[in-house]
Amino acid sequence: MSLTGRSVTVRVPATSANLGPGFDTLGLALSVYDEVTVTVRDEPGAFVEVNGVGESVVPTDASNLVVRSIAYTFEAMGQPVPGFDLVAHNVIPHGRGLGSSGAAVVAGIVAAKGLLADVVDIDSDTLLRVATELEGHPDNVAPALFGGLTIAWVEPTGPQHKKLLVHRGVSPLILVPQHTLSTKLARSLQPVSVPHEDAVFNVSRSALLIAALTQSPELLFAGTEDRLHQSYRASAMPETDRLVTLLRSAGHAAVVSGAGPSILVLADGPGQRLQAAELVANESETPWESMLLAVDVRGATIVSD
Repeated sequence: MSLTGRSVTVRVPATSANLGPGFDTLGLALSVYDEVTVTVRDEPGAFVEVNGVGESVVPTDASNLVVRSIAYTFEAMGQPVPGFDLVAHNVIPHGRGLGSSGAAVVAGIVAAKGLLADVVDIDSDTLLRVATELEGHPDNVAPALFGGLTIAWVEPTGPQHKKLLVHRGVSPLILVPQHTLSTKLARSLQPVSVPHEDAVFNVSRSALLIAALTQSPELLFAGTEDRLHQSYRASAMPETDRLVTLLRSAGHAAVVSGAGPSILVLADGPGQRLQAAELVANESETPWESMLLAVDVRGATIVSD
């Protein structure tokens, strides 16, 4: 069956992984979106246009991550890779700990799913498996795919996830600096092992954080304490570390977003969120953008086909 002329548009949310104690496990989808449109054509290869974030920087050849994800998905489904035009409208900041690479992977996979809609059925488990194979970890791709708060883990049969709805009182604030940080560099600062008491500490806080996010937002501050990764990475992002410490000293549930250097504040209501934003505006030594966001509950969606 020829796919020539088929077109699909996919909208994918930003994500914040870890959320403090939930290292490589917890992720939250946020209301900032990249959008890609893929149109199949007769000629082989991919023609890529990038608008917005990453314009003139993101590759526009076969090395483009969305292009690679589309091709990988077609091949994984045993289908020949068609030629196509790809137009990307990027809004998610790059290199800031907001899941931009995970969003690109998910955009490509969901676009492939849409193009193959009546050829191959790609279910949720397959989407997560393919996304994890491409991204390496399920904690960012799970919320990007499915929305909401996700718990991700890996079993011998492959990656798994559980989606949870976040309490309506939770008001996310993302604080984005102008500088970037490599996820690879951040991970290189992690120790091979941690003290037993730190592991127990994070198990308790991760469990508490689930309760705080879904039922009891007043517990967010205690639920976002961490001893597994943030302190080890602090040297790579001193201003992030200083502001997280400042925010927490003022009672705000502030954590490093993903690998950083952005900061996520999980406020217990819009008033507390504004207070946190004002504190950073008054005390930061470098410019930070405040993004007052909602939790995205849908994940990646096909806008049109």
